[in-house]
Amino acid sequence: MSKKSILFAVFLISVQIVFSQASSKKDLEKQKQAIQKELKEINNLLFINNKKKELAFSDIENLTLKIQRQQEIVKLTNRQINILNDEISQNQKTKANLEKNLEEIKLAYKQMIIRSYKARSGKNKLMFILSAETFFQAFKRTQYIKQYASHRRNQAKKIVSISENISNVIKDLSKRLDLKRNLLQKNRDNQKTLESEKTRVNKMAYQLRSLEKKYKRNIVLKQKESEKIDKEIEKLIKEAIAASNRKKTKSNNFSLTPEALALAKSFELNKGKLPWPVSRGVVIQKFGTQPHPVVRTAKIKSNGIVIATEKSAKVKTVFKGIVLSVLKFRGSNPTVLVQHGNYITAYKNLAKVFVQKGDNLDSGEIIGEVYNNESSGKSSLQFSVFKKTTPLNPIYWILKM
Repeated sequence: MSKKSILFAVFLISVQIVFSQASSKKDLEKQKQAIQKELKEINNLLFINNKKKELAFSDIENLTLKIQRQQEIVKLTNRQINILNDEISQNQKTKANLEKNLEEIKLAYKQMIIRSYKARSGKNKLMFILSAETFFQAFKRTQYIKQYASHRRNQAKKIVSISENISNVIKDLSKRLDLKRNLLQKNRDNQKTLESEKTRVNKMAYQLRSLEKKYKRNIVLKQKESEKIDKEIEKLIKEAIAASNRKKTKSNNFSLTPEALALAKSFELNKGKLPWPVSRGVVIQKFGTQPHPVVRTAKIKSNGIVIATEKSAKVKTVFKGIVLSVLKFRGSNPTVLVQHGNYITAYKNLAKVFVQKGDNLDSGEIIGEVYNNESSGKSSLQFSVFKKTTPLNPIYWILKM
């Protein structure tokens, strides 16, 4: 491989690295902005206007969630700092190479000027041409003098250009160093806040230690209640599948009309683009089996996500469909199931329900109001997505807020 080919390959790799880093920086900043927006909602929905006077384990849950998101911001900021370190190092190398190149060109230019000075007389140039033995040699000498003068001009231009490049690199380097200092200061501030809130959580946990057994029992009871509702949802979906297959052999799939098939296809195509079931909210419990945020030895299983929202928030269907069922159990709040072909969305923990079984709904239509827990000060909705009887992670289906 020739020297030019190697240099060109190195140039391409450098360009790819620069673009890759620029893309990474943008992605990291977007992620940070999303988490900062989420933290603002956490503060607004879980901490502001909380009139509850007695300390409860739910306070620890809320603070733990806040701490987790703040830790994510610290991690993302560290990654931004690492990228800046790489860029600063690259800029310093570029600056050193340019300065070395400038010194070499200046030295060559200086020697050229000295030679020109020694041969500054017009007679010398004329004698150099006239002393040629042939006309062709005289012509070549004339061309040489012209090329020499042009080379001098080009060298002077190179010195100006490289000097400008060095100035630009120094400005860029200064800008990146300032940005790095700002990020480091933000991280130090975030770390202080984190330590303060961790201390607060530990203090609260110590104060509530006497109530821990009761709290654990409540976790178990809530989990059993949730499992009871999930079993009922599974039963209802199976019954709906059986009802759609009355004239056919036993099947685990819905027997869908062409319209229902088109609806299911449309629902699938909108994966990741579905609106949230509430106008404002933050996810306070994820999908799947996970350790409890406070009692780490306790496991909780969730067939959906829990969204903290505003008091008396209106709950809206995320896609057009038909109300499959309205579930009501003694000791628990209503749940609405909406069918979208062979997909079902579930909206649990409602205080009021404005629809009934068989209703045709448009996307965004209000189906009820979220329940407000007066003792904890929380207003939350559990939202689930099923494909037939299989629960799916709703985070992959709804828009990122």
